[in-house]
Amino acid sequence: MAALVRPTRVLRASTRSMAGLTFVRGKATLPDLAYDYGALEPSISGKIMELHHKNHHQTYVNGYNTAIDQLKEAQAKNDIAAQIALKPLINFHGGGHLNHTLFWENLAPKSAGGGAPPSGPLAQAIDQNFGSLNEFQKKMNTALAGIQGSGWAWLVKDKQTGNIAIKTYADAVVGQFQPLLGIDAWEHAYYLQYQNRKAEYFQAIWDVINWKAVEKRFAA
Repeated sequence: MAALVRPTRVLRASTRSMAGLTFVRGKATLPDLAYDYGALEPSISGKIMELHHKNHHQTYVNGYNTAIDQLKEAQAKNDIAAQIALKPLINFHGGGHLNHTLFWENLAPKSAGGGAPPSGPLAQAIDQNFGSLNEFQKKMNTALAGIQGSGWAWLVKDKQTGNIAIKTYADAVVGQFQPLLGIDAWEHAYYLQYQNRKAEYFQAIWDVINWKAVEKRFAA
């Protein structure tokens, strides 16, 4: 009997272009950052970046790899119940790993273009759909503020129509939408620096958004 759960299938829909960068022979790997932990200050403190990357992201990597090892054992034993039970863990940890890999690429120090506005087709799409970059940022911040508990707000592209929209998810982007830009609203992304003033975090992060990376995803 064929295995019911395939490790890559549950994440493939929204992350096809990134899989080779963050997974090696079926195992997740913690990506290196293109900047120092303190390079995004004052928007995001170096301490938060270090904890977020080395601890929280690493936890997703470890959780995914453990679940994959357990899945292989269940497949070898033809244990269908165990395979089904592992699927939520694979989705959660694998999705968290991919979300964070995208998130790090979404950011850049000001010295490397962080905060510089988008240009070209993406800028035109934002103007057409939201009126202006400023209006888009306001709507994105409103979506972030509306998240109950933990989650992510995303700028996504509909793979069927090419239209862009704002979506919120607890975990990874799924279905017909391609993630372009994601902002982490989990407390570990801001609380050490901003405490309960998360609206300040939502505003400050725009100063270090790497729109060049978003433009490349939009054009893909």
